[in-house]
Parts: sequence; C-alpha cells; structure tokens
Amino acid sequence: MNEYRVTITETLQKTVPVKAGSIQEAEEMIADAWRRGEHILEAECFADVHFKARRQARGKGCER
Repeated sequence: MNEYRVTITETLQKTVPVKAGSIQEAEEMIADAWRRGEHILEAECFADVHFKARRQARGKGCER
C-alpha cells in the first residue's frame, strides 16, 4: 500500500464595512485593524476547504 501526505487548507472569510477615500485605503484600514487584532476570524467565518494529496517521499527526498 502507498503512503500519502494530504494537506488541508481552510479559508475563513469575513466582510467588514468601512468608509474610506479609496478602495486601497479601505483595504489598508482593515488590514491594519486586523493586524491589531480587531477582526478575529473564527469557525463561523468558514468559507471553503481544499485537500491536496501527494505521494510520500521515498529514499533521499525524491518524490514520485
């Protein structure tokens, strides 16, 4: 039987209203607020999941 490694990638998503002078400013304002911990994304913000499998490496780091 073969051995595989499966990577699970979850996407969390939240829409935040903001008043700004431009779209770039709006993104910067929310990014800064997020970095300060003002917007915490939790399980209820779940949007999507992807699974990516690859065969386990054999020998000296070679993959097939």
